[in-house]
Amino acid sequence: MIDQNQQAMTKPMAAPKPHVAVPCAAILGESVTWHAREGALYWVDIRAPALHRLEPGTGAHRIWPMPDLCCGVVPAARGVIVALRTKLARFDPAIGQPEPFLEVERDTGANRLNEMKCDAKGRLWVGSMTDFGVATTGSLYVVETSAPPRAVLTGIAVPNSLAWSPDGTGLYFADTPTGVIVRYDFNPEAGTLGARHVTFGSLERGRPDGCAMDTEGYVWSTRYGAGRVIRFAPDGREDMTIELPVSQPTSCTFGGPTRSTLYITTARQRLTPEELERQPLAGHLFAVDLTIIGVPDHAFT
Repeated sequence: MIDQNQQAMTKPMAAPKPHVAVPCAAILGESVTWHAREGALYWVDIRAPALHRLEPGTGAHRIWPMPDLCCGVVPAARGVIVALRTKLARFDPAIGQPEPFLEVERDTGANRLNEMKCDAKGRLWVGSMTDFGVATTGSLYVVETSAPPRAVLTGIAVPNSLAWSPDGTGLYFADTPTGVIVRYDFNPEAGTLGARHVTFGSLERGRPDGCAMDTEGYVWSTRYGAGRVIRFAPDGREDMTIELPVSQPTSCTFGGPTRSTLYITTARQRLTPEELERQPLAGHLFAVDLTIIGVPDHAFT
């Protein structure tokens, strides 16, 4: 961490303006990910429930209704993996139907899945939570093709902010209500966590939801309730703030041919009619064109 006086004197970088990439009005847009092999962007609307796919090159946007809460999506060798409440399912856009293959948690009706990404070795990391985060019954799991799901963290309210440092030796994670993003020492070969370090964040700047990592080791954190995405330096300094015309950004990722476009999902759930009138773009997918390159979204193997 840097000295607070030094941080106060450091002026954040000027940020470009976001624009609407897809006017989709999601109830709870989430889990945006770039599928490099397909040259396409995927994200979910947990509450609809639905899976979205955008080809930025052509503007083609497709939506598939899902049979249950659709809580996350990651690239796969063929199509994507989606999280349906407590199960993982394979989804091939050419077929258009999810095929469940693994139950992460026994479906008791209390917990659902939330926030999932893959590390550089193709392991899938996925969190669970009580819907709306009303209890600390959630966990963070590791899923590999050769073993059952393995819980690595427990006692979580709302798992979020999964990302790995560019060299693979650090895993970032947040339990959203705490307001803090932490960094765990990470063994990329074994897929295990080491020492825990409080890195950055404050509820005064919004609650940490999803995040993305760039190749310089900076974390881009969506701040739910505060209408912004903050770029944090590895030492905790706020380097750049992207202000949005909506209050509930939920996740972000780098996509496009050069991985220099930051895509941001947003939500409209729980907004009052008056708030929706002031935020007519709530729930849309936003994009910001940058000169910064993002770490790729890895596929499940």
